[in-house]
Amino acid sequence: MIGRWTRVRLVFIVLTFSPAVAAAQITAQARPAPTPPWTKGIMPINPESYYNAVECGKQGGADPPCVFWDTGLCKNADFVLSFYTAYKSVAYEVWRVVNQKKPAPQPSYGEAQRTRVTVAVMPVRGSKNPVKDLVVKHGARTMMPVEHSVSADGGRFTYDYPAFAANADVTLEMVGQAKTIACRIPKDVLTTFR
Repeated sequence: MIGRWTRVRLVFIVLTFSPAVAAAQITAQARPAPTPPWTKGIMPINPESYYNAVECGKQGGADPPCVFWDTGLCKNADFVLSFYTAYKSVAYEVWRVVNQKKPAPQPSYGEAQRTRVTVAVMPVRGSKNPVKDLVVKHGARTMMPVEHSVSADGGRFTYDYPAFAANADVTLEMVGQAKTIACRIPKDVLTTFR
């Protein structure tokens, strides 16, 4: 039988060394259906996705949803997410040049093939919950980053494409020093990611 003081010490140890508990579970919201249409989710670049990304970038404008599809994703009071993918690198390069009133470039296909998925987790202005980690769960499986860095300004976490395949829900756990915020991305939302 455990004595009263032993129970108190055990509770203290568990509370002291337990990771931050998820304070909130939110569901990711996709931006309105951008053009050109895309329903295959985040994937390595291939000829179809490359030319779709070039057409996306040619749209110009201040905030085309096909380039900035991640704007407002997993909106919360502590963290802002930003994704960088092969598709986005091609679309962004074309968009940047077209916005300077220059002809659309042909971004490097080879460079796009070498691009992995990077998720930046940045603090919202005024947040008192600095980022410590990002945990990506694809279905029930925890995906390990191939690279990561965390500083006072936020964190960058790089994954291989299967971590975001649109064949299972994905949960992003944004681990802060004070609390963790979990964001569930349903499969149907994942298919709109580029």
